[in-house]
Amino acid sequence: MERSGDNRTVPAEHSSPPPPNSSGRRPHRHERQRSRKKRKVISSETETRIQIQTLRPSSYTHRRTNSYVQKQGNSRKKPRKPQCQRKWTYSTHDVSNYNDRFVIVSYNILGVENATKHPELYRGVSPKYLDWGHRKKLLCKEVKDYQASILCFQEVDHFNDLKEILGSDGFRGLHKARSGETRDGCAIFWKTEQFTLLHEESIEFQRFGLRNNVAQFCVLKMNQDLPSTGVTARPPCPSTSRNFLVGNIHVLYNPKRGDIKLGQMRIFLEKAYELSQEWGCIPVVITGDLNSLPQSAMYQFLASSKLHIQQYDRRHVSGQIFPSEYAESQSRRNRITRPLMNRWTNEEIMLATGSRLSVLRHHLKLCSAYAGVPVR
Repeated sequence: MERSGDNRTVPAEHSSPPPPNSSGRRPHRHERQRSRKKRKVISSETETRIQIQTLRPSSYTHRRTNSYVQKQGNSRKKPRKPQCQRKWTYSTHDVSNYNDRFVIVSYNILGVENATKHPELYRGVSPKYLDWGHRKKLLCKEVKDYQASILCFQEVDHFNDLKEILGSDGFRGLHKARSGETRDGCAIFWKTEQFTLLHEESIEFQRFGLRNNVAQFCVLKMNQDLPSTGVTARPPCPSTSRNFLVGNIHVLYNPKRGDIKLGQMRIFLEKAYELSQEWGCIPVVITGDLNSLPQSAMYQFLASSKLHIQQYDRRHVSGQIFPSEYAESQSRRNRITRPLMNRWTNEEIMLATGSRLSVLRHHLKLCSAYAGVPVR
């Protein structure tokens, strides 16, 4: 609108009166402003869209644009999560008087068949992390970071894969498969540059009526140029030999069969002592998956060389008691006297001790890896 000189309002050129709204009245001044503003915004967006659509970049500009987007994409990648690392607790055991030192690693690597047959145990684990192709690389990488000289594995059912990977790092290994239908077993690997294999033996516990678990032994000789990277165990008797014995065992899992667990360990330790004596009272290193907890009756037997088995409940020898069973066992303790609760049959005593006596013994003087480690 424009104003004339006599202050009268006249229509502007090319101007048309605003259209009435749906109610028939003309729109208010504020409504007209909002309408013009809205039309202006829409027009601006339309013109901008058209301008972008009609602007065709040249091939050079296109390459530059793609390159820029690629760089932007790389810069926006999410940072990798730091890898989980174990927090080690070191023993206070004094090893300053030992000359020969090396690192031994013992691992239950979870057999592929066991992981497949028991998915209920790994419900919170993604299948890709249970895949053997994925796990074997991570496993070998981790043990390599430990700079170990000897590796003792349990639940090994793909020995050739480990043999190939670890062989490239200078390891040689032996495998003992379980008897029966399950084919996983134990394996020992050692650095050929540092050790020479002198003798090897194995045990099939099925021959003693103690299930189909197995154990294995290797008599190794330390080469003269052995580097100092770890700790060995003190010999049970004076010996100038650079030979030593490594034993590897996978004890029965079933927590309720403490008689079989003790029987397997008894035969294993008897054989270890026998081989040690045959080779000149050489040092013994015991490794494996004992399916037992520290401070359990099984642990006490290893550490003290003696155990009165009838002082313990057969089902709790390994310390593997589940929370639901713990409440039940505590309730039974209040109702039943100890001798009756810990009663063993003659067959169970025979399996555990190999005789009618209820006292179990072994002749090795073992120093536990848990010695000096604070109990949490």
